[in-house]
Amino acid sequence: MIQTATPAPNAKPSRNEGLKESCPTLAGTIGPTLANPAVDRFSDDDYEFLKFHGIYQQDDRDKRKVAKHYIFMVRGRLPGGVVQPDHFLTFERLASQYGNNTLRITSRQGFQFHGVVKSGLGPMIKAINKAMATTLAACGDVNRNVMAAPTPATSPLVELIQADARQVSNALLPKTKAYHQIWLDGVELKLEDEKDFVDPLYGKTYLPRKFKTAFAIPPVNDIDVFTNCLGFIAIVEDGQLAGYNLIAGGGMGMNHGNVQTFPRLADVIGFVTREQVIPAAKAVVTMHRDFGDRTNRKHARLKYVLEEMGVEPFRKEVEERLGFKFQPARPFKFTRQGDLYGWQQQLDGNHFLGLYVEAGRIKDTEQTQLKTALRKIVEQFRTEIRLTPSQNLLLVNVKPAEREPINQILAEHGVAVENQATVIRRASMACPALPTCGLALAESERLLPDLLTRIEDLLKEVGLPDEEVIIRVTGCPNGCARSSMAELGFIGKAPGKYQIYVGGNEASTRLNRLYKETIKTEDIINELRPTFQRFKHERIGNERFGDFAARVLWPEVDVSI
Repeated sequence: MIQTATPAPNAKPSRNEGLKESCPTLAGTIGPTLANPAVDRFSDDDYEFLKFHGIYQQDDRDKRKVAKHYIFMVRGRLPGGVVQPDHFLTFERLASQYGNNTLRITSRQGFQFHGVVKSGLGPMIKAINKAMATTLAACGDVNRNVMAAPTPATSPLVELIQADARQVSNALLPKTKAYHQIWLDGVELKLEDEKDFVDPLYGKTYLPRKFKTAFAIPPVNDIDVFTNCLGFIAIVEDGQLAGYNLIAGGGMGMNHGNVQTFPRLADVIGFVTREQVIPAAKAVVTMHRDFGDRTNRKHARLKYVLEEMGVEPFRKEVEERLGFKFQPARPFKFTRQGDLYGWQQQLDGNHFLGLYVEAGRIKDTEQTQLKTALRKIVEQFRTEIRLTPSQNLLLVNVKPAEREPINQILAEHGVAVENQATVIRRASMACPALPTCGLALAESERLLPDLLTRIEDLLKEVGLPDEEVIIRVTGCPNGCARSSMAELGFIGKAPGKYQIYVGGNEASTRLNRLYKETIKTEDIINELRPTFQRFKHERIGNERFGDFAARVLWPEVDVSI
């Protein structure tokens, strides 16, 4: 049974709450520190403020034995994963000029730069904004990048839903002027601005923790919509977008050994029309603002509000704020997740190309020069790119005559169009983890290639050489790669040690469960071998591994969900 913890009446607000209270513009001393070339890092207080600006202060953990080498991760905010040509060309150039010469696709359809030093922050963020993109609110205790179904062939209504996602993204942006004054104008806020500012939506202290929003179009759950604080599930009737089922209360993060933290799927709250989306989104945000736990950041996500308040009281409170009632939720069904690869025809007669990107890392190697190839394609054809929640990318709206020239550029740079990767690799995800993430307990991105090779070899050994298994790896339990939804998930517990979870499903509508508390990296295959052997001999028909694991290991689980 899930245990929850309502904050004690006399519990004190967390340190972060005090910081936001004292500096509601989120400026801190970022500006003066940025202008001081004698220091290579920001203060511990500014570390928290930087997140609202889309920046994480980190250090290269591979170099800690020598000294702390401070570096920064910068995250771009790209609603729906849509990357216009000028955005991509700017991001690609900045990754080489100020970062580690790679672009990292996030699991929330954004771009991250890694390895940026302090002197590069100012010119990088100024250039991003000059290209009409932003890093504002890509992190921090606010609504983050709004996700939306990226694939233009899924439905003729994809572009309408992308437009709704952009509107929600804009409506939920914080209104502080500090971001532009620091990064674009290079000026320091006046004291009276600092003292008097109250954000019209978030209030003086913003949200208790981060907030995530997504839009999905059944039957494809490529967004993992139930993992979000707030979700909109498109309801299409007679070929028209009737509106959305609103869901709330999802989230993947937990903490090892703390039973009061747990992954949770969102609950269906009710149906809203397109015109009601923005007021409904704002109302749910204010529920987090007003009811979220500000005394314990480990217990501060909206999912705990839903868990403890209950769906019906939550719905009634949101309706009270809205001034109207939700309509009853309408029927929907998700059947699968995942991306399309290779060339696909769009409904408008143009084409798009799905490209697999291992662990979401766009880079040049001796074998493949994906980063350079993409730059040449976008420069020549002004191609729009869309980032997927599975950390891959799509080249969209490609004219038929442009297909072969694009194929040629990719071939010249060693990038495959057909047979891009095995089914196991195409269904995998990993967070960055070591050496840049300060929260990582174990390897993730650097572990993934070898781990997948070993699992592929095991599947061949037991007679399942072409079996697709959704595999996700995270270096800690915060859930950035959504390992708790995988058919086979690995969550870092300590250096070289992982928890193993099994039992997620293809539609990404069911949480997996703990299978092994602690397993060393070198023992993973031996641990999995008897389970895969049993799967081979006891599966029913074409039953997937996740459904088999749930059915056999936990008979009380309804595998149809």
